[in-house]
Amino acid sequence: MVSSSHEAMHRIFQEDPGIFARTFTALGLPFPEPIAVSLLPTDLTEIQPLERRVDRLLQIDTASGTSYLLAVEAQGKKDADKPGNWAYYLAHLYAKYRLAPVLLVTCQDRATAQWAAEPVTIGVAGWDTLTVRPLVLGPHNVPAITDPAVAAADIPLATFSVITHGKDPNAAAILKALATALKTIDEDTAQIFAELTELGLGTAPAADLWRDLMTVDLDFFRSQTSQRIRAEGIAFSVLHVLDRRDIRLSEEARQRVLDCDDQRLLVRWLDRALTVSDETELFEEDPTGTGRH
Repeated sequence: MVSSSHEAMHRIFQEDPGIFARTFTALGLPFPEPIAVSLLPTDLTEIQPLERRVDRLLQIDTASGTSYLLAVEAQGKKDADKPGNWAYYLAHLYAKYRLAPVLLVTCQDRATAQWAAEPVTIGVAGWDTLTVRPLVLGPHNVPAITDPAVAAADIPLATFSVITHGKDPNAAAILKALATALKTIDEDTAQIFAELTELGLGTAPAADLWRDLMTVDLDFFRSQTSQRIRAEGIAFSVLHVLDRRDIRLSEEARQRVLDCDDQRLLVRWLDRALTVSDETELFEEDPTGTGRH
């Protein structure tokens, strides 16, 4: 079964394919920054009943007018069958798209990364028919970003750094840097990368720390706008339940419910709305006022 961690390790390249070029340029490999990216079908199955599927497949177009295919594979452990599969993927992709394929393998531990980076030669003695040379990203070459300012400058790379180093004993500093950086961007985008981070960490101990960071930092998850939207939804639910039960509220009481932005109080009222017989019981022992400060 494919894990959430496995999914995040290759999906992040769909969110920002430029991570690939930026990382390997820093390592001395001159991949140009993409100007356009197309998500391609990942199914490489032939007519025979044998399914072969790459984790993520992108077409990268560059400013120079050249294009290539980026096949991303998330690898959680050594697998003797994978090199043969990778050779098939690359040959099939070249035959199908007539574009140069590049295989990127992402790993979360050094041993798997070192294994995946070994070239695979297919042929007989004295004649190499095909050589598979994966590019590998893992804890050995992805920077551990612990500076919030550096993380804020490249949120996707900082997210990938967290996912890649999620099993490291000192992952806390990387997590905190990303959590701080996410507060510098819009809430919707931050939510995407926060969820990708949690998926990527999977069952690693760092996942619990990440959830704690996201829970404690209420300003990140609960902006004033999102709080208001959630409160309004609960308020309308309170009124809807009471209306369905034919419990009539005065206009003042209805407005009190609508004006309240205390979500805990609204949830308490929603629970009571299922059983109360009038508005007095609804507000019993609750503080007066609207809940606004």
